[in-house]
Amino acid sequence: MQPSRSNRPVVAILIGVLMLAALGITWLVWSSINSSIHNALNPLEQTNKTLNTQVANLLHPTPTIIPDPVTIITQVQALSRLETIQYNIEKVITAQENQGVLRVFLGDKLLFVAHGYVIAGIDMSKIEPKDLWLQDGVLNVRLPQAEVLVATLDNNKSYVYDRQTGILTKADPNLETSARKVAEVEIRQAAIDDGILDQAEANAQMTLRLFFESLGYKQIKFVPLEP
Repeated sequence: MQPSRSNRPVVAILIGVLMLAALGITWLVWSSINSSIHNALNPLEQTNKTLNTQVANLLHPTPTIIPDPVTIITQVQALSRLETIQYNIEKVITAQENQGVLRVFLGDKLLFVAHGYVIAGIDMSKIEPKDLWLQDGVLNVRLPQAEVLVATLDNNKSYVYDRQTGILTKADPNLETSARKVAEVEIRQAAIDDGILDQAEANAQMTLRLFFESLGYKQIKFVPLEP
């Protein structure tokens, strides 16, 4: 028995509803299957990531530094230094070995970027009673010669920029050490060449002048060292 024409729209709506319901059920079943597959594979993915991390740690281990618990103090010395100026210096050092005709096979060369600082001033312990005297109301002061008190590298900023080794040789661990020693000497000399000692002396006189004036001396004269 076929539906009457008046019932045909209702039947079409019912068929459409049933088809949508069937599609919804199919989607829910497929989503459930995908979720189950993902949950089943998730532990495998986590295991794979963990394994990769462990392999990376084996290939690139973090260095462990263990200081000796025993500390030996070899010397204690009192200091009476007046630091009056500091230079921060950057210097590029080239260190190399076997750079002749066989450098492709036996050569070793590095570029070391050295960051360091130099501190200059005067050693107050060198001032003797005869270096301070009053004459006609004037305080005469004879200061010791300005000197470099500290010249060292900043290891946190210094680094090897480039290194090239020959095919048949290994990097010499002493080459960087030699470059660091030369860098300290060069940094010190660069500061001296730039006039750090003259500036240190001028700053020392200015600082001590303020100090003596605070003690009540109105006239201060700095006398140069005897030749």
